Amino acid sequence: MNTLLELPEREIKIQGRLPRIARIRGEKYMFLDDPEPVIASLRKCETRIDLFTFIQRLPETLPKYAYPMEWDNFAALRVTSFDHWWTKQIDNKTRNMVRKAEKKGVTVREVPFDDVLVQGIREVYNESPVRQGLPNTHYGKDFETVYREEATFLDSSIFIGAYLGDSLIGFIKLVHDETRTQAGLMNIVSMIRHRDKAPTNALVAQAVRSCAERGISYLVYSNFAYGKKERSSLADFKETNGFQRIEVPRYYVPLTGAGWAAFRLGLHHKFVDHLPERIAAKLRGLRAAWYNRKLQPVTKDL
Repeated sequence: MNTLLELPEREIKIQGRLPRIARIRGEKYMFLDDPEPVIASLRKCETRIDLFTFIQRLPETLPKYAYPMEWDNFAALRVTSFDHWWTKQIDNKTRNMVRKAEKKGVTVREVPFDDVLVQGIREVYNESPVRQGLPNTHYGKDFETVYREEATFLDSSIFIGAYLGDSLIGFIKLVHDETRTQAGLMNIVSMIRHRDKAPTNALVAQAVRSCAERGISYLVYSNFAYGKKERSSLADFKETNGFQRIEVPRYYVPLTGAGWAAFRLGLHHKFVDHLPERIAAKLRGLRAAWYNRKLQPVTKDL
């Protein structure tokens, strides 16, 4: 059960039943310099909330607050200049992949958010019902739905398109925080059928360039690791493109007695996060095989 709560300070998303956990809408792109006003508003609101969680922005990696916390992580790239990334932060194989995209006719550029872009994004989404061994949640969405979902955070968004001729074959939605300290890849999707042209590598290269031109210090590609899952093909892709794991504090503020109990018992984590990694990995493999058979993907994805 999801609820969106409008506060003067921030939009808050509330999820779950027990515990009911609240977090900032767009929390990997929006941050709190002073959490106390939000916490005070949550305590006063009529909606039941057991825990409020928030994360620190980069480069602040040491705990700033006295709330209960755990360590979370970003897959982050320190941006100084495009040339520094190109010559110092990636290897020859990754550089060759970016060059390969250009040789195959892929062009990459920043693009305005408009109907043409949204239609292209919809075609990228509708290529396959399965991506990375999971159902593609964007598959089959109509134009209006895609437009509405991509129109979030427009004042702080940068859209980057990868094109083959006039056709969009991949895109990035890059969202920077209010201080322009870090920008996160909210969406980065390329067509599976054009994987041989390395459009995703070319998109990452342009994202680095876009951050460098704006003086944004950190480019963030979501998490480096999720739960106990340390390695994956996606984590390898992030690492070869210069992203590193950076630990940051994640705070959990109990707002009810049930919130305190849930935090102490670890109920704020998903059930799968409590499983040994060898068992979780086997379950992920079985799940991917089942979805691949059931939903018939275009081809094997990353």
